[in-house]
Amino acid sequence: MSSLKSRLHKQLFKIIILGESGVGKTSLMSRYVHNRFSSQYKATIGADFITKEVNVGTNVVTLQIWDTAGQERFQSLGTAFYRGADGCIIVYGLDDYRSRQSVIKWRDEFLITANPTDPHQFPLVIVGNKLDMVNNTSKNTYIPYRTDPCLKQIFSESEATKYIETSAKTGDGIDEAFSTLIQLILEFRGISQNIDLELETIQIGEPEQTTVSKCSSSSCS
Repeated sequence: MSSLKSRLHKQLFKIIILGESGVGKTSLMSRYVHNRFSSQYKATIGADFITKEVNVGTNVVTLQIWDTAGQERFQSLGTAFYRGADGCIIVYGLDDYRSRQSVIKWRDEFLITANPTDPHQFPLVIVGNKLDMVNNTSKNTYIPYRTDPCLKQIFSESEATKYIETSAKTGDGIDEAFSTLIQLILEFRGISQNIDLELETIQIGEPEQTTVSKCSSSSCS
């Protein structure tokens, strides 16, 4: 047990958040890291990342969470940051059928670019966000993931892929989504079998935030 704990000590997990523009990727990250939500939409340009420390048992793991742009004209900037990722969250809107159809595209693009050693076992969480909108939307767009052909294909191809529904607005499912991904990363690295996983945010001042690959609308057009 002591050797397993020492392997966890001071670990850095790089996590990529992907999905179409407007599905709530930035809100998801902000709710998890800062426990804040804003209804004002601001598109991500390029990629941002925020670091957050969590307790895994008696050890500390630093999460480097990357929020990438969903707009097509910025996607080539985001792919530069896929390599070296330890886990990935793909987000779609429960109120947006188009974004759900694109999940496979995002999964395939990520695995090709990141080129993990074992794509079928790579830690991946599919997040259906905007759970708060399901009962409020006038459109019949909500489909349970077990009956959705796009999502069923993904889960049939990888036992390491999990699904969680969240609401960045209310906070429902947010901690579970990231905790699940961390557990998958530990299993992928082969260091979690005998560890009683207990995740807890370490509140030590404000989390570090770094913005990269920003460009003006004129230079990116």
